[in-house]
Amino acid sequence: MPRFSANLSMLFTELPFLDRFAAAASAGFEAVEYMFPYDYTPDQLAAALRRNHLSQILFNLPAGDWARGERGIAGHPDRVAEFRNGVRAAATFAHALECPRVNCLVGFPPVGVAAETAHRTLVDNLRHAAEALQGDGVLLLVEPINRFDMAGFQLSGSADALALIDEVGSDNLKLQYDIYHMQRSEGELSSTIEKNIDRIGHIQVADNPGRGEPGTGEINFDFLFRLLDRIGYDGWVGCEYKPKNSTLEGLTWLRGRASDLRPAIRDDARLQ
Repeated sequence: MPRFSANLSMLFTELPFLDRFAAAASAGFEAVEYMFPYDYTPDQLAAALRRNHLSQILFNLPAGDWARGERGIAGHPDRVAEFRNGVRAAATFAHALECPRVNCLVGFPPVGVAAETAHRTLVDNLRHAAEALQGDGVLLLVEPINRFDMAGFQLSGSADALALIDEVGSDNLKLQYDIYHMQRSEGELSSTIEKNIDRIGHIQVADNPGRGEPGTGEINFDFLFRLLDRIGYDGWVGCEYKPKNSTLEGLTWLRGRASDLRPAIRDDARLQ
């Protein structure tokens, strides 16, 4: 079975953010990911990781003003300096947290900007970020997001994301494949994963409909996890779903599937 990481932006939200590290470790996880680290200092986050014997395996580049609806600025020609400052900030955090990959949300097309100009800016910024992060040993990812949850997002399918990766032309840029988003956008999960496994840098899971725990919807996760084993995927699988009830109650789906997890999940010790 794959190795599973806890997404602390979605799991253990019953707790303050910095307390979620201990909760994830207590539940059996050995790795965490989350959307953004920038509200905290690198020292705060590194201490939380060390204290709980956790690995940090993913976070996002700064994505603009999230509260005002921005979901990435990589295609904005008037914000190139802001984007590249964000790359430097991400590199600082990645170094401090020993985090091997960073995701770039490409955002919505900028208003009032010609599509060709916005696309050229996006490609140039991704090329810059991939090169800058490569010097620190950090892999850059791009993630397509389904058009139902985020209408107008610049990448909604895996083919478009892979075409963008080809255009950027860096061996330090790969696909972040979110099974929930791709089920909603296009289906064909197993064939897409198998065909492109060497170009996938990270996988995330949630079921559909509702973005709940695996096993609460239509996706055959047992089949997909066996596929990942068969084709030799050795990366992490991020648990980026919305628990139906408490996070711990929802972790029952991991029993018997996560041999690498600490005994808490394997032995049901914390889930009664």
